[in-house]
This record gives sequence, C-alpha cells and structure tokens, in this order.
Amino acid sequence: MPVSTAKHTPHTREVLGACPHDCPDTCALITTVDQQTGKAIRVQGNPDHPQTAGALCTKVAKYLDRTYHDERLLYPLRRTGAKGSGQFERVSWEEALEDIAARLGAIAKRDPQAILPYSYAGTMGLVQGESMASRFFNRLGASQLARTICSIAGGEGLIHSIGQKVGMLVEHFADSHLILIWGSNSITSNLHFWRYVQEAKRAGAKLVCIDPRRTETAEKCHVHLAIQPGTDAALAFGLMNEIVANGWADEDYIEKYTVGWAKLKERIRQWPADKAAQTCGIDADSIRALARDLGTTRDAGIRLNYGMQRVRGGGNAVRAIAALPAVTGAWRSHAGGLLMSNAGRFPIQRDALQRPELLAGATPRTINMVTIGDDLLKPASPLFGPAIEALVVYNSNPVAVAPESQKVVSGFSREDLFTVVIEQFQTDTADYADYVLPATTQLEHWDIHGSYGHTDVLLNRPAIAPLGEARSNASIFRDLAGRMGFTDSCFADSDEALCRQAFAEPVDFEQLERHGYQTLPMPSAPFAEGGFPTPSGKFEFFSQRLQDAGLDPLPDHVPNYEPAGADKRYPLAFISPPARRFLNSTFVNVRSLRDVEGEPLLEMHPQDAQSRSIGDGEWVLVYNDRGEYRCKVALNNRARPGVVNGLGIWWRKFASDGRNVNELTSQRLTDLGQGPVFYDCAVQVRSDP
Repeated sequence: MPVSTAKHTPHTREVLGACPHDCPDTCALITTVDQQTGKAIRVQGNPDHPQTAGALCTKVAKYLDRTYHDERLLYPLRRTGAKGSGQFERVSWEEALEDIAARLGAIAKRDPQAILPYSYAGTMGLVQGESMASRFFNRLGASQLARTICSIAGGEGLIHSIGQKVGMLVEHFADSHLILIWGSNSITSNLHFWRYVQEAKRAGAKLVCIDPRRTETAEKCHVHLAIQPGTDAALAFGLMNEIVANGWADEDYIEKYTVGWAKLKERIRQWPADKAAQTCGIDADSIRALARDLGTTRDAGIRLNYGMQRVRGGGNAVRAIAALPAVTGAWRSHAGGLLMSNAGRFPIQRDALQRPELLAGATPRTINMVTIGDDLLKPASPLFGPAIEALVVYNSNPVAVAPESQKVVSGFSREDLFTVVIEQFQTDTADYADYVLPATTQLEHWDIHGSYGHTDVLLNRPAIAPLGEARSNASIFRDLAGRMGFTDSCFADSDEALCRQAFAEPVDFEQLERHGYQTLPMPSAPFAEGGFPTPSGKFEFFSQRLQDAGLDPLPDHVPNYEPAGADKRYPLAFISPPARRFLNSTFVNVRSLRDVEGEPLLEMHPQDAQSRSIGDGEWVLVYNDRGEYRCKVALNNRARPGVVNGLGIWWRKFASDGRNVNELTSQRLTDLGQGPVFYDCAVQVRSDP
C-alpha cells in the first residue's frame, strides 16, 4: 500500500476523495485547496490509485467548473410562478423546512403512500444516496421506489446465470488475447478499462466491438459488428451454434460446472449462423469468424455494458451472452470470462444505512421510476392506491431523463402535486418544484463508494466548506426528520458516522482515511472451478428460480417491441446513447462541455438521408406517436442503415424546441427486472428548416 498522496504546504493542502458519478471507473480524486481562501484550485486523479492512475475523463476534469458554476443553487427557493416557469424567490432554511414538513405531514395523516421519493444515481455515494433519505421515507411510510432506470434487466440476467453481479477483475483484461467490447463505448464511458485494452492490444490481442453504432471505441477495434438494436441474444446464440457445431465447446467445464446444458443445447440448434445473421442484420461469415476466435482463443474476455439491455429482451440477452464463457470454458483463466458489473463483490451494509425496521411492519406499495409519467397522472383506485400527492426528487432529473416526456411533464405540471427538489442546479425538473433545496457537490461533503467496474472501496472527504447555504442530502433529510418529529436515534447519525456504517469487514475505515481507497481481496480466476454464487453453485443455463416464477428458465432471443422496419410509419430504429461530454443529464449545464457538443444531434446514415432528401447539418424533426423533437442531423458512418442515433441527454431547456430524445421513448418494460426500453424505439425523420 503506497503512502497517502495527500500533501500539505504553507499555502495548499490536498484532500483525498472519489468521483461520485455513474461510471464503472469510480476514480480516486485529489483536490488541492488554497489554505488562505479555502477555495479548491485543482482536481486531479490520484496517481497512487491503481485503477485511476492519475487520469480523469474530460467531464470530471472540469469538476471545478461545476462546483463553482455561476448558476449553482446556493439558497432555498420557493416557487412564485407557474410550474415549469422557473420563477422562484429566496427563503430561509427554517421557512422552507417548516412548510415542507407541515405539508408532508398533512398528506401522511391521510395516507403516507401518497408521498413518493424519486432518486437514482446523481451520486453513486452510499451516504448521499440512499442512507438518511431511506431512513426518512421508511419512518414516514411513504411509497417505495423501484430504482430500475438504468441496469436492472442486465443485473437480473447476471443473477439468474452467474448468481450475483460479479465477473472478471477489470485489470485482467490486460492479459486477454481476445476482447469483446459488447454494447460499450469504452473510450468515453469506461476510460480506465480502455487502458487495459490498449495494453492487451499492444501485446497482440484482437479487439471486437459489438454495437449498432460505430462508436469511437468501434473505430479502434479490429472488428466491428454493427448489429440491429435488440438482437444481441440472437448473435450470442449464433456464436454458440457455431462453437458447438465445430467442437469448440469445453465439454469438461460444462459437465462439471454448469446446469441445464442439454436443454440449452436444443435451443442453440435453432440458431444457425445464417438465421442469426439475418436477425442481426450482419454477414453470416462474421459470426462464423467470431465464433472461431471465441472457441479457439484462450484468455477470451467479454466486457459487457448496459446499453444493450435497454430493450424488451435485455435480461435474456445478458443471460445468453453470459453463457458464452461457460460454453467455451473461458472462466478457467484469470483473463477469460465476462465482466458486466462487480457491484456484488462489496460487503455493503444496506440495512444499517437504510433501516428498513423503521417501516414498523408496514408494506407500502412500490412505484416503478420508469413509469413515473403514467403514475403521476393516475387517480386513486383500489389497485393503484392513493394518487401521488407529493414528490421528493433528489439525485435525479426525471423531466429530462424519464421516458415519454410529454406525460412526465404533464404529471409534474399538476398544481395539486407538491414537489420538493434537492439539487445543485436549476434543472428541467427543478423548474417544476414548489421548493428547491440547494445540495452540496462532492467536494463539500462526506461520502463512501463501492464500484461496479472495479473492486475498490473509496472514501470521499469534504475538501471545502459548503458554498452559500448548500447542505448535503443526508443533512437535509436529517433536518426534515427533526421537523417531522422523528426522534429515533438513527436520525442523529452524522454523515461521517454513516460512512463508517456502510461496509462490513474486510473494509478498514482507518485505511480508507489514510489512503482514500482499499482494494478488496479477490480470487484471480473466481470461477475456474465453478463456485458460482447461484443456488446450485454452478453456472445456470437453466434457472429454476425463473421457472418457479413462471418465466422461461432458459435464455432466449426476445424481439424488440419496435424493431426496425416493422411499422411503415416509423421505419427507423432509434437509440439514444450519451453524448461524449455528458453523463446522462449531468454536465449539460457546464458551458465548456456543452459548447463542444454544439446542438442536440441525430446521427444518420447517408443512405437513409438520401431517400428523405435530408442534407448534412440540416435541422430535422424526429417523431413517432409519443412525441417529437428537433435537432441537427449529422450524416456519417456512425449510424448503420435503418438506425438513427439521437445523442443525449440534453436538458430540455437547452434544446431549440424545449424537448429532447425522451419525447420518443416509451414506458414499456424489459423482460426481467421491469427496466426501461430506451433503445427499443421506432421513429421517422423529416427535414424541419
């Protein structure tokens, strides 16, 4: 363990921290603070942290621009104009908290389930995420929120195959001889993994990118398979068919360490390469070639990411892809297997943080955050329960990021909906609030982090005092609990105390304080001899748990709700990957980043543009039955024929027509986990001068 990199001079001091954003890299930060002014003057990656190695992405490298942004919310605000107008007046914390507590209390007396929290990964921190907030809502008896908007389908796919959200260690990709980057633009969204990929490439590894879009990552790989959105499982089955037919399956590994192979094999026989290729919209020989590489290359690793599971069959697709290293026996090597998430490796004490016992036996209903547009518009009924009367939003911007925006905006516009938004900036969602409460940034509060891309725990210390009157999320919910009369001792826990409660052994808090991070002990090749965290202890091609739930126990190809070309009115498949310099809707208001992105952009293949008389750089209207939005078009080879890429997620207020890509997306749900289907969407495009 290296000596802590935090240093002090007569003029500056360095504070160890962690990046809070929704990214698998979870970088270790060093913030340099001017001792005289107390102002942060530099944020850099911690060079002693092996995963970060001193490097930050272009977004977080601008973190001081975000912290000291001239539009930071610094004081509590109360709405004075119409909802959505963004018209507010400054009030005191005392006034805001007293009124919020009184109004929530009045609703709770009628039915606390009429109150709904809405949050996600605006911070990945365990303290400023779901700790004191969960305690507050559990004690209140509010509706529960199913936090499904990102990765639930893929996570469920892993759980019903591998047993948990676990996989290869990311650093071992440096030793892989074949790397499949599946549904990930790693250069922009997983930068430190890409470093390991480059090491492997220099050593002779072959890189294959599987993605409907020709991303920056795809351009750097030896092979790019631009499949149709939602056909990933078909490709996986086509690969397995070739592997079995050519005798490349590791029958010994399958026999010893898997369950359900005979039944899966019958399904694999239904997917010869020609059929898979037709479904995926690619050449059959490319499937045969990749199958040969997978079946004959030792140390083959798959880096699977979450974009590909945001379709109807997303959970099944992950199950099918996860089957590949079990079929080939790639798990025998430390540099073989699959990594989608290692979040299941962390000994997080969620019950200690969230205190479910505060529910006192109550079983509130659960609202799926994906369907917030519909649910805010539902009246009370025996099936649904009470109408939603109050919404408390934190760590999320649902007006921009939730699907089917027209309905979301209609719901947030209700005059009878009491809305509190805890935020750092006046987002699209904050414009619809009755109260906006100013939140601290990562440089101003305590927090503690796991990761889903590596296996290190990181501690974040506050580097500077909160700006203005900003308070941490945990502090705000602690204050609200006091105003509500909640006297349970757990509401007195400080943010630092919550950090100390977050992890069980072997996490050593003193080590975190000294170095800022701790690497969890992990086996090098965790499933070389089975030992999967499934009920059977083996990789489960066949899931008894799924069968018991009335679902298909085997993975399958589940076609999209809206496949390309199925509806003549909307013949184009539409996906909405993130713009390079944004992270979901975060960083959109940082002008230096937004200026580089320019305008909301639609990537379109020249062939599709020609048939619509659309020229490069023109303004176009993208539309379907759910809505429309206006953007500029870029004609390039990043889009494959029949698929358009709407780069997101722009704040609506920064778009030319006040709308964004989520005007078009639907509230339908995935096969497993009831997640969103953002990339399962059909549209039409026309010029809009």
